[in-house]
Amino acid sequence: CIHTSAVQPFSPFWFTVEPQDTLAIRGNSAFLNCSAHSDAATPAHIEWKKDGTFMSLVSDERRKILPDGTLFFSHVVHSKHNKPDEGTYQCVATIENLGSISSRTARLSVAGMPRFANQPLPATARLGDSQVMACEVNSDLVAFIRWEKDRQPLELSTRLIQLPSGALVISNASETDAGTYRCLVENVGSSKLSDEAELQTVPGNLREHQRKLEFLVQPVSVTKTTDASVLLPCVATGYPAPRISWMFGDKLLEERYVLGGGSLQISNLTEADAGLYTCVADNSNTTIEAQAQLTVQVSPQFVKRPANIYAHESMDIIFECDVSGSPAPTVKWVKNGDAVIPSDYFKIIEDHNLQILGLVKSDEGFYQCLAENDAGNIQSSAQLIILDPAGPTSSAPRDVVASLVSTRFIKLTWRQPAEPHGDELTYSIFYSQEGTSRERVVNTSRPGEMQVTIQNLMPDTKYRFRVVAHNSNGQGESSAALKVATQAEVQVPGPAPNLQGVSNTPTSVSLSWDKPLTGNGEILSYKLYYTDKSVGKEQDIDVDGQSYSMAGLKKNTEYSFRVVANNRHGPGVSTEDVVVRTLSDVPSAPPQNLTIEVHNSKSIMLRWQPPPLSGQNGKITGYKIRYRKGSRRSESETTEGTQLYKLMDGLEHGTEYSFRVSAMTVNGTGPATEWMTAETFESDLDESRVPDQPSSLHVRPLVNSIVVSWTPPENQDIMVRGYAIGYGIGSPHAQTIKVDYKQRYFTIENLDPSSHYVITLKAFNNVGEGIPVYESAVTRAQSDPDVDLYDLLHAPYTPVPDPLPMMPPVGVQASVLSHDTIKVTWADNSLPKSQKVTDNRYYTVRWKTNIPANTKVKMVNTTNLSYTVPDLKPNTLYEFSVMVTKGRRVSTWSMTAQGTTFETTPSSAPKDVTVVSKENKPRTIIVNWQPPSEANGKITGYIIYYSTDVNAVVHDWVIEPVVGNRLTHQIQELTLDTTYYFKIQARNSKGMGPMSEPVQFRTPKICTLTLIFSCRGIKDGENHILVIVIIISVGAFTIIVVVVGAFLCTRRTTSHQKKKRAASKSSNGSHKYKGNSKDLKPPDLWIHHERLELKPMDKSPDPNPVMTETPIPRTSQDITPADSGLESNPHLQQRRNSYRGHESEDSMSTLAGRRGMRPKMMMPFDAQPPQPVISAHPIHSLDNHHHYYHMGSLSSATRSYLYHQGSGYPRPHTCTPISHLDRVDSTESVRNTPSSEPAPPATASSQASCPSEILADPEGSYHGSTTTEEEPSYSSNLPPLRSAHPHAHAHPLKSFAVPAIPASSHPSYESPALPSTPLLAQTGPPTHPHVVKTASIGTLGRTRTPMVVTVPNAPDVPETSKMLEDVDSSYEPDELTEEMAHLEGLMKDLNAITTAP
Repeated sequence: CIHTSAVQPFSPFWFTVEPQDTLAIRGNSAFLNCSAHSDAATPAHIEWKKDGTFMSLVSDERRKILPDGTLFFSHVVHSKHNKPDEGTYQCVATIENLGSISSRTARLSVAGMPRFANQPLPATARLGDSQVMACEVNSDLVAFIRWEKDRQPLELSTRLIQLPSGALVISNASETDAGTYRCLVENVGSSKLSDEAELQTVPGNLREHQRKLEFLVQPVSVTKTTDASVLLPCVATGYPAPRISWMFGDKLLEERYVLGGGSLQISNLTEADAGLYTCVADNSNTTIEAQAQLTVQVSPQFVKRPANIYAHESMDIIFECDVSGSPAPTVKWVKNGDAVIPSDYFKIIEDHNLQILGLVKSDEGFYQCLAENDAGNIQSSAQLIILDPAGPTSSAPRDVVASLVSTRFIKLTWRQPAEPHGDELTYSIFYSQEGTSRERVVNTSRPGEMQVTIQNLMPDTKYRFRVVAHNSNGQGESSAALKVATQAEVQVPGPAPNLQGVSNTPTSVSLSWDKPLTGNGEILSYKLYYTDKSVGKEQDIDVDGQSYSMAGLKKNTEYSFRVVANNRHGPGVSTEDVVVRTLSDVPSAPPQNLTIEVHNSKSIMLRWQPPPLSGQNGKITGYKIRYRKGSRRSESETTEGTQLYKLMDGLEHGTEYSFRVSAMTVNGTGPATEWMTAETFESDLDESRVPDQPSSLHVRPLVNSIVVSWTPPENQDIMVRGYAIGYGIGSPHAQTIKVDYKQRYFTIENLDPSSHYVITLKAFNNVGEGIPVYESAVTRAQSDPDVDLYDLLHAPYTPVPDPLPMMPPVGVQASVLSHDTIKVTWADNSLPKSQKVTDNRYYTVRWKTNIPANTKVKMVNTTNLSYTVPDLKPNTLYEFSVMVTKGRRVSTWSMTAQGTTFETTPSSAPKDVTVVSKENKPRTIIVNWQPPSEANGKITGYIIYYSTDVNAVVHDWVIEPVVGNRLTHQIQELTLDTTYYFKIQARNSKGMGPMSEPVQFRTPKICTLTLIFSCRGIKDGENHILVIVIIISVGAFTIIVVVVGAFLCTRRTTSHQKKKRAASKSSNGSHKYKGNSKDLKPPDLWIHHERLELKPMDKSPDPNPVMTETPIPRTSQDITPADSGLESNPHLQQRRNSYRGHESEDSMSTLAGRRGMRPKMMMPFDAQPPQPVISAHPIHSLDNHHHYYHMGSLSSATRSYLYHQGSGYPRPHTCTPISHLDRVDSTESVRNTPSSEPAPPATASSQASCPSEILADPEGSYHGSTTTEEEPSYSSNLPPLRSAHPHAHAHPLKSFAVPAIPASSHPSYESPALPSTPLLAQTGPPTHPHVVKTASIGTLGRTRTPMVVTVPNAPDVPETSKMLEDVDSSYEPDELTEEMAHLEGLMKDLNAITTAP
């Protein structure tokens, strides 16, 4: 355990600028830049090395080091015999008492004197042809060449290009190109001019001037680095004018990479661009080819840089360094500017890592990993600090003894130190071989363990051992050295010397060896181990003698052999491996995929693939092609082993030829392919004039595309090299697309729906474009329902081409094999039933993805009826089609088949990871990210890792899982003023992808003003207790106020009880109040029937719906006015639809206790669909402040408050019974009626009238008013509800919610949807099928929210009877009238109660 609380921190020390390769001009000045950054008090001292040796610049007037570290040459010296400045330079930065670091190396080259190896010569160019003007100088000066025409600077273009050699290519020559040309080298001291040469132009395209096709310039093999550009030159001349194309391997490259004259330009090179390039020049008479190899090198890149390390003396450490590049970089290590030489204590392990064993104090310093290959070099440094022990450490362990000694291991035991100065000690055992000073170390595996076994020792060797204890302060005293010698290893034999192996035949190897020098007794047998290095599995065989001939091996295959001798004690020491390759042999399999393509009347192109690897039996040195005319004797030609094609020219026209190909090794020729036949054309096509008009043009419009199909011109003796398709809205000249001459249909995409397009088609060749044919089409409307189905079931219509077209392949299927491979199979109806290809036909498979940004189509030829497409992207939909070609006859493309590759694990990490602090919550952060660019499937989740130590191992990071459709996540309860590191990992159904780079974020030091109270509560225990005391005090005070208020209200209510009883017993139903308050206006608590509006209601089919809760307005401005309905307020509509289900706690306002709460009133309505539901519109003309609803007799099951705008104080209100009935949808909002003075206080009856079975909601209520949406909570087959004692504790106003009905003996029922809410008393006949719906006022906290009803004033009793006549068919009008009479009298009583002095 390393404690770093008070140790020396690591020192920032790195290069801000490093020297770069430079080309200097002789006699001019030159710079090599170098600058280092550090936090040390003294700046870094810069020195320079040249060719690995420090430069002495004290008395050098020509070279000096500038203050920023740059090496400055005032004038560069360079001659044939004196080159003091040219070489490899490296700067070294040193800080006193800290260490040194070395920069990357840089090459300083000096441009020599310009010397022309080749100069321009007079030349003649035919109009339309190409010509090359030579200019060749020293290779390092090519960049300084420019051309002049008629002694004026020549401006280069796509037609006039300068080759890498400096030569000038003039393509498609015109009369303006005539003149005198010269090249010059400038900016290298004095300029140097070449000789002038005149270029003349003469008319071309004359038959009497037919010329042989030949190359003027051929491509040469070249090596480049990634991101560079390359120009592969290729210029040909001849008549007819040649057409130049390029092939990469066996794929045809797009023309957009080819410059004027035929040279190939590739920019931003990648490793994938490396390979064999072929320039093919074809003028219909002859085809010639030239090849060049492009090698792309990748400069070294760090995969893992070395990290700073703290360590104690005698420990073992490893500096890790992982690099990539092509060719593979070599790695060396440097300590403080000096190379680290591998030894017993400095070891290079795992290719690139540096291991230091038994650290000593002098090992401190800066260590650098330097990686280099032909493309460049890089460096990265790390610091090693050796820690000193701090505080009291342990004394030495006691009684160290060797309890077990063997030949190669020793077991040590000891006792605990006398003065441990701590618990749970750990121990380090240091040991060294006698005669060496450096020690190795082994640590005990767990605290308190006092024994260890030292492995991998040498037999018969003396070792020194000592044990050291570690406590929390560090390493303690060492025990006395214990010297122990391992036992001698004398029982088993030593290695057999002089093991040799030689291959006698392609399938056998003869081996021999000598008897071991240390046999330790009679050798009983030998065991021979052998391994096929292509497989890797080791096998063995017992041998009695000292030689063996092993047969039955693979041809041309490497095998490794080793021998172990056995005596009576067992197997001895193994020999070193000996590697032998069996001899090569003739190939045992023919070449694969032979295809034949007729070029013209005199030439046929052959292409093939090598034999399978198992059948090559050696390096393929060439291919032999045998061909014959008819049944005559065959002739042969050969190619190189890397050439997989051959153009057979000089053939007779209109003649059938047969071909077969066999592979060759140094041992001979292998089996040949089957004979394949092809017939040359009867005559060559004419290209002295443009093609005729295509014989037909058909169009089929879709919504966003038009499928165009055509047939070739009737006169097929004229060469057609392709077709030009023009199209546009109203005009065919808006856009033009060119397609290959073999193509017979094309889909024009990205068109506008319902638009009129004009389409033109022209055939073209090298002479020009032919006569166009026109057609028009109107794309389909976007809403056309038949389009997609039609596209899915019908292949594009393609007219039958003349003459005798091939039938397209049928039954194309795509079978997905893996995440990057799909096998395409098809059938050919023009073949016999055996489906065996016996002629020269071949199939072209093409495929593309459905990704809009990647519309590139790939194609490959094959002679089989299936093809396995490799190197596809995972989880990507591909579309495949097949075409068959036989000589000059081709088919249209087949119907398409689709296949989606399987998913695989993500190959890239989530990107754009950002971390921000949440507003007003300093201990909460929000992590945002974007999905990985290479997800390789649907992302099913993310894992967020965070830690305060960026170097901690993965399992020590805290993990937060996130679902796959989320791109943000909150992490809470972080520590203030702490740096956290965050990494994110994506996963799909196949597994986890790589982690993102760590993102650093530091939480704030202090809390914001709004959160300072809560933050103090976390840090200060006393303040936390104070908060609890304040809350309890406020709660106790509130309870006392409520009790006193209830007591006063009860006394007031007693004086009016008799009057209320008399009023309720009135028989005529007209209740007249007889008190002294007759002048007081009663509150408007009746429902105004003229203001009611019937609205239809959709009854939910769900028998047990989830309750819907209404969100709380956060401020008083959130309370919605009554005159803004839901339809005109999309915000409320959104809120209503988004708050279904149980309300989360964080949606409750923190000011809920300070907001007012409207009570609710309930009205019964018939619940049977499709009866309309009555919703009440609020009255806008109220002008009395008494219109607030504070009836003492209307109870609520929740703790409610009336929010008064004129007063900032909440007023406790009374309980209202809640009906567990079907819920209704309300589309109205409630006006929060303003008032200029506070409402009167609640009377005693407000508390006393709550029935005992109605409980208060413990979670508090909502406040304000919002539109709510309610759903049924009862199934229709439940019986009606009732109370066991309908009149017990009941106020006469209870019939306002449910009309009073004669009591019956039915039991009560309780709703499962609201277990904490009491039931509403109700009676009725036992078989009554109806359930009453209620419209209610107010909003409940965690219960349903009934509809709002505004009560303006009291109408006559008959109006009320009409409104309630549909409640139940068993209710009599007299009973309803009596109940209304009770209600009217009660209104007057309430008025007197609330206004009494």
